Amino acid sequence: MEGEVRFLLNGVAHTLQAPQPTRTVLQYLREEAGCTGTKEGCAEGDCGACTVVLAEPDGDSVSLKAINACIQFIPTLHGKALYTVEALSDASGPLHPVQQAMVDCHASQCGFCTPGFVMSLFALYQNQPQAERSEVADCLSGNLCRCTGYRPIFDAAQRMYQLPRDTLDRRALRQQLDQLSAGESLHIERDGQHFHAPVSLDELAALRQAKPQARMLAGGTDVGLWVTKQFRELGDILYLGRVAELHTVSEQDGVLQIGAAVSLNDAFAALVRHYPQLQELHQRFASTPIRNAGTLGGNVANGSPIGDAMPALIALSTEVVLRGGTTTRNLPLEDLYLAYQKNAMQPGEFVQALRIPLPDARLFRAYKLSKRFDQDISAVMCGFALQLQDGMVQAARLAFGGMAATPKRAQAAEQALVGQHWGEDSVRLAMQALATDFQPLSDMRASAAYRLQAAQNLLYRFWLESSGNAPVSVLAWVKQQEASA
Repeated sequence: MEGEVRFLLNGVAHTLQAPQPTRTVLQYLREEAGCTGTKEGCAEGDCGACTVVLAEPDGDSVSLKAINACIQFIPTLHGKALYTVEALSDASGPLHPVQQAMVDCHASQCGFCTPGFVMSLFALYQNQPQAERSEVADCLSGNLCRCTGYRPIFDAAQRMYQLPRDTLDRRALRQQLDQLSAGESLHIERDGQHFHAPVSLDELAALRQAKPQARMLAGGTDVGLWVTKQFRELGDILYLGRVAELHTVSEQDGVLQIGAAVSLNDAFAALVRHYPQLQELHQRFASTPIRNAGTLGGNVANGSPIGDAMPALIALSTEVVLRGGTTTRNLPLEDLYLAYQKNAMQPGEFVQALRIPLPDARLFRAYKLSKRFDQDISAVMCGFALQLQDGMVQAARLAFGGMAATPKRAQAAEQALVGQHWGEDSVRLAMQALATDFQPLSDMRASAAYRLQAAQNLLYRFWLESSGNAPVSVLAWVKQQEASA
């Protein structure tokens, strides 16, 4: 039925008639559903106090993902199941192993952030039979606590696996979701605002042509903040999340194609299988709940000059597939960005997919520089790719973020390398040429001088790690310099 949002909340079917399209899941939980264990801390997906677990159909089963309730809109729950901390146990029953482990390890003090930690760990517990400490750290990268110092929480993450198992019956949950009969397109109209959630690519393309000014919504990890922090009116919304064709990852003819609605976690998992050099960027890209909700297509379409993905993708010669009506066109990713917050998409076009060439003989690295290791915006982000023959640079692609109004290639530095021996002299010339390519700004994250020097040093690091038959690690080089001093 048009206008109905149907979902499961803690195992119970809920139906909402024409909810406000931009009402957040957190607002609904606290103000209407009585699930007040879920807290609001930052209202921007940073602190994790609002963490909940979302279950979505996945083949014959379901996938379970921790997400931030504060920046997700209610209509995006259609056909899915949501779990809050209240679902783990009630006042008369035993604690869930995750909760019991938190108690056993004294992992809660003031308790405000605790439900968010519990739900992040609950997702980990359901998805993995065991977890290394590094995996726990990644799981909790989106949860902040000012009391415990984290050690007892990490201890609880180990302890929960030592208790009797208590796991969800995913097939039964899938059957419950099937009973919602939520496979059709969704259209909500409330106070003159329309929310469209088509289920086919053709339907989305037709809606986009009819409503070129409508706001495209994928994971909501950026758009959600426009509502919670800037109090913006979004107008009509076209939601990509239910279009099956946009959730596909495929390989054909030497190209990895990633649909625009594939989550950041799934997209990076596919990329890392072919480019293990991107493993650290995967880990450092926002937090686990943000990567679960956000999409690589949305990150690219947003085009932030400090977006983490674009420099690496540009260095890899990525193309973006743009869909307009019944036609598509492929565009080199670097050509998508014309100026700050301005792109080359025509009215009615949208990002359908990304096409990344599979690995060849190129040297490739990607580096992120930020004040914090986890969940921080880049001061400088870069991706480097070189084609060498007999030690000579045949082609170079050096791309940077945080250095200009858009993600941008360093053309002068590239020219300084092409045709030269891949050695320290040519690298030094390319480092000098970066001052021609970029005149970065100073802001709260870094000064212009720091950004330029950092960009130059990262290029030098690339040479250290990829030159000759015995690449030098940065740590080994530092020790060598200290020994010779």
